[in-house]
Order: sequence, then C-alpha cells, then structure tokens
Amino acid sequence: MRIDFYKYQGTGNDFIILDNRLGNYTQLSNVEIAYLCDRRFGIGADGLMLLQQKKGYDFEMVYYNADGAEGSMCGNGGRCLVAFAKRMQMISNSAQFLAADGFHEATITDADWVELKMKDVNTIEKANDHVVLDTGSPHYIKWENDVEHMDVFSAGRSIRYSPPFSKVGINVNFVQVLPSHLSVRTYERGVEAETLSCGTGVTAAAIAASDDVTGKQIKKVQTPGGELKVKFEKRSDTNFENIWLCGPAKFVYEGSLDI
Repeated sequence: MRIDFYKYQGTGNDFIILDNRLGNYTQLSNVEIAYLCDRRFGIGADGLMLLQQKKGYDFEMVYYNADGAEGSMCGNGGRCLVAFAKRMQMISNSAQFLAADGFHEATITDADWVELKMKDVNTIEKANDHVVLDTGSPHYIKWENDVEHMDVFSAGRSIRYSPPFSKVGINVNFVQVLPSHLSVRTYERGVEAETLSCGTGVTAAAIAASDDVTGKQIKKVQTPGGELKVKFEKRSDTNFENIWLCGPAKFVYEGSLDI
C-alpha cells in the first residue's frame, strides 16, 4: 500500500496525518500504524490521525496512539488537524469537527496559532499530592517542586501501571507551579514514554492549578516543546466550562512510502 502522509507538530508533540476522505486508509492495521509511528523503522510520531468526512461536520478526527491502538482525544493533535484541514482548503479560519470525546470547535487566529475548544470538566478527584480528571483523555496531575530534574519516564511509568490504572492506563503529568506560569512534563500512555508536550495534559494541569476565585482564567504553560495557553471559566471547584487550548500547530513536511 502506498501511503501519502503529512507531518505536523504542536509544541514538539508530533503527528502523522493521513487524508482519509476517500477511505483509502481505513484498513490500516494496528501493527501498520505502530510501524509508521516508529522513530527508527517508520516515519516517527507520537500518534497518527485520519482526517475523514463526517456529515454535519467539517471533518472527523480519528486518533491512534504510537502503539497502534485507537486513542482518546488528543489536544495538540486536534489543533494540528485543524491546521491541516485549512491546508487542504476544507475550512478557512474556523472548524467544527467530531473526535473520540464528541464535538469540538476551533479557530485559527494567526498563521499557525490554533485555539481548540475542549470538553467541559465536571468531575475532579483530589488528594494531598495529586489530582485526577478527564479532559478528553484521563490525566493524573502530580505536584512537584522541580520538574526539570525529574526522571519522568520511571516516575510516570510507575503511576501509569499502578493497580488503579494499569488496565486502562492514565497519562501522568508532573506539574510545578511558578509565579508566572506552570511547568509541565508528561508521560503518555500509548506512547509509553515522555512526550515533549501533551495538550489534554496541559489543559488538565491548568484546571487543577486554577485560582480559588470563580470566573474567567488564563494559564500559561511551559512544556519541554514550547508554550501553550489554556483559557477557561471556573464555575466551582469541580465545574469548568468554555475551555480552550491555544498554541502553535505547524506543518513539518510531507512524503510517501510503501508498506
């Protein structure tokens, strides 16, 4: 099979995108997807997305983790797919699309700056040193004093495979609260390693670190791959609405290969 692909990245979180509007890639197996995402033998990426036709929407987003399994919502991936849809002249500067966790809308406010509306958050589990919540994908937020010098792989893997989460898995975010911003590093399930950025994780971290007051808030978040912003409205300690993940979504290159 001949694969025509596009490579995109959002703050270092990188993706293979396939234009599947004609259904050419529907039969890709999990093994083939994992091969394409492999950084040594394939193209290399944190995940793979199919852009598909969907009645009533501009498009549908189907996301696969780097291990080849179909994944839940990916925030940076969603932003990159919106940028790709514009490249394909399917949209102008706004989009309405369907993803694994439901309906999303997005706007392109600059050449490569995409703002993506995320799902509302209505449930948050809090403990002394961590928070668990779902922002389209499940996330474990662990508070730290020095994320820069952590062994994210070992610490994240131990939590991801701990008894409460081992079967389904959970993304683990180590978060340091600084005066002007949050610093976040993430171990992602499905990739089973640290990624340079995680959109749903950054969103979860911003919500978990929200100020005590209710109302509109904006959090600046630094990841190893770059800076993102999260805008939201806090209704109560467990109720967050109008959540937007904002940041760059950049085309890297396009190519083709046979598998």
